[in-house]
Amino acid sequence: MTGAPHSRSERRRRFRLGLQAETVAAALLRAKGYRILARRFKTPVGELDIVAVRRRRLAFVEVKRRITIEVAADAVTPKAQRRLIRAAQFWLSRWPKYQTHDQCFDMVLLAPGRWPRHLQDVFGVPGDMWGG
Repeated sequence: MTGAPHSRSERRRRFRLGLQAETVAAALLRAKGYRILARRFKTPVGELDIVAVRRRRLAFVEVKRRITIEVAADAVTPKAQRRLIRAAQFWLSRWPKYQTHDQCFDMVLLAPGRWPRHLQDVFGVPGDMWGG
């Protein structure tokens, strides 16, 4: 039996798939030398999937799992980018010691049967967006 797209069982399935994708993404980042500072960090303006640091590089990582890597890469719209920027600003207001780090937005893309792909600095942020 298949559920409607918004049925309770479908929401649970999507939630589990999202958690699995984020777990894979976190493992990939750790293997690349990152330390995970936060996962599924909720703010009043949105959620950050992963916040990770490697040396002086602070990455706000959006995790996308779709049917193909290409579809996953297109999943972060300009509106979503603005939401991520606001969520990152909120996170930085709570952990100011990271404000001097190089800050960027990365993505980890996942698709069935494909290796996860880590894309760095996927969209630029004007200096005034960080309050600079």
